[in-house]
Amino acid sequence: MHEEKVRKIEEGIKQKRRVEGFSLDLSHIGPGEKRRLAEFMYNHGPGNGKMLFLPIDQGLEHGPSDFFPNPPSGDFEFQLCLAEEGGYSGVVCHIGLAERHMKEFAGRVPLILKVNGKTNIPSDEEAFSPLDATVEDAVRLGADAVGYTLYVGSPRQDDDFLQFTEIRQEAKRFGMPVIMWAYPRGKFAEIHGGRDSFAMVDYAARVANELGATLVKLNLPKPPQGGEYKPDGPFKKYNQYKDLSSEEALVSVVQSAGRCGVLVSGGSKMGDEDLLKKAKDCLDAGVDGLIFGRNMWQRKYEDALKITEEIKKMMKRA
Repeated sequence: MHEEKVRKIEEGIKQKRRVEGFSLDLSHIGPGEKRRLAEFMYNHGPGNGKMLFLPIDQGLEHGPSDFFPNPPSGDFEFQLCLAEEGGYSGVVCHIGLAERHMKEFAGRVPLILKVNGKTNIPSDEEAFSPLDATVEDAVRLGADAVGYTLYVGSPRQDDDFLQFTEIRQEAKRFGMPVIMWAYPRGKFAEIHGGRDSFAMVDYAARVANELGATLVKLNLPKPPQGGEYKPDGPFKKYNQYKDLSSEEALVSVVQSAGRCGVLVSGGSKMGDEDLLKKAKDCLDAGVDGLIFGRNMWQRKYEDALKITEEIKKMMKRA
């Protein structure tokens, strides 16, 4: 009865291509979500279904030092101008910046409102980000999605799961997409291969899929710290894949995300050539978009526009 469907799954895995994909036609996406996602995927950004976001939530998460390399970037107007002129799919910020700056750009720059966050002052051993906004705030501010950071593997993940469930249910009522920042954190993440190891990022992708996120933001996976996973740890089976490159591992991570759209983070600023290679590797692995912040706004405005255009051209060919 289902032989053909199973055969397609087997062939996709064998060919190392994405079996389940993200699109606006998926049955679980309601009309409100579809309309809002279309703003990101077709009405803004590259315009072919791929997404390119400009996040500025780092001001809360990392503090003012992230703006030191390019002081004008400390003013949110810098990112908003870059997003509009560069043709991004949208910006990401917390409620204070959204309330103070988005009115002028409403209808021209789509907004993802980040609804939880924390500072980097306390230890990450028991990482947890409390709510600082609501889905209703996002609707009031004209946002097209909400962003939620979930720390996979943290000792406080039970609180995180419950808090995320409240946001997901509220978002569903409003027809609002939910983007999960699925970040392995906490003392257990560090002793089981490291927060950005393939096993941890792969698990994070599956968590987003299982918990019902619309899109998931992930870091590029890396080999485990020390070269291998603990033989008595939860990821011992990943040792057979410990020599995979980041690009090869990302293919598997995308598979684990299922029908959840995948966005890859840019991370710390890197040179033009390295950033373009990262973008290409991610697109080749089948991701649905890129979310590059510091790699864009820590550059001078003209330089940021230039590399934005290069990345968008790449995305349009993907």
